[in-house]
Amino acid sequence: MASARRNPNFLRGPKINPKPITGRETVAELVDNAFLAYNAGRLREACHLFTDRMLKSNVTVGMSLTGAMTPAGLGMSTIIPLLESGFVDWMISTGANLYHDAHFALGLSLHQGTPFADDVELRNDGVVRIYDIFFDYKVLLSTDAFIREVSARPEFQRSMSSAEYHYLLGGYIRQREKALKLGKRSLLGVAHDLGVPIYTSSPGDSSIGMNVAEQALAGSKLRFDVSADVNETAAIVLEAKRAGGKSGALIAGGGSPKNFLLQTEPQIQEVLGIDERGHDFFLQLTDARPDTGGLSGATPGEAVSWGKIDPDMLPGTVVCYLDNTVSLPILTAYAKAKVGKRRLRRLYHKRDQMMARLVREYQAALTFRNDRAQKAKKAKS
Repeated sequence: MASARRNPNFLRGPKINPKPITGRETVAELVDNAFLAYNAGRLREACHLFTDRMLKSNVTVGMSLTGAMTPAGLGMSTIIPLLESGFVDWMISTGANLYHDAHFALGLSLHQGTPFADDVELRNDGVVRIYDIFFDYKVLLSTDAFIREVSARPEFQRSMSSAEYHYLLGGYIRQREKALKLGKRSLLGVAHDLGVPIYTSSPGDSSIGMNVAEQALAGSKLRFDVSADVNETAAIVLEAKRAGGKSGALIAGGGSPKNFLLQTEPQIQEVLGIDERGHDFFLQLTDARPDTGGLSGATPGEAVSWGKIDPDMLPGTVVCYLDNTVSLPILTAYAKAKVGKRRLRRLYHKRDQMMARLVREYQAALTFRNDRAQKAKKAKS
């Protein structure tokens, strides 16, 4: 029998030879030494992609956020440090995460509980449960009242992007934090201070949107401009590329925010007709599966077929199948240990400038398409 052919290329990876854990390791040392295979290996690859490539000074990083992360405290423990370190330049979040984020800034308390409680008993006692998180029903009522009070102010009585709304709301949340001497507990408040724009892909799909809708019945002029959201997010990505840099997508979870982050490139290429290639880096932390449709049809390979990811940049993609309450804190700790800080871009305050570039390139592309169509029409006649 002929001997099997040897291909040394498959055996060029580092040998699996970890040091014994001593208990004195930093998070970064633990990841590099012990996270060697399976989803631990993917998390190590995610940490390396994030710190070695996505956090370069010329990369604009957008983050999408789904799942009930802020009620679990990840807003304070993880996302605020990411923003303050300059590791996330803009965000798309579910409205629910931003609504529950506000509880902490208003001095309202959420508590560790158990997933095995009797929900009928909890309801009778006025306690709301998010898996193993408990809080008083009055927390919702108090937060609703704050959102309605703020949203009724004169500066809100117009049509605006969700980023504008969150910036204004974040300013009032930050004021309340300071008045209560609570420190920085709200990612909306921190994003306001840092000029990080935060969008919501489905503005009506949360208690924030529900309260705004209630006020519309009473005559409020506040409206969310979803077209502004689509175009502003596309402008952020186009600006990152045209300024000589790259665009990175940090995806925590999936769903609508994930697609809203990734659709910026099809909006630029397919809809606006502007010449572009796709996001340069794709890092997703998820527990969903592609074979059931849970990844929204956008694994890195599929995303290339849509124009969402630059096909030449597929090596700059990682999907880590892991609970985000585990992966996000580890990724954040690793990045802070390895990178420290990046320059803040304060993109919220540059929206007009970025939109002007998008409009110029769209008008040029539209003129080119119209000219080409006219030439084709003449050639047929």
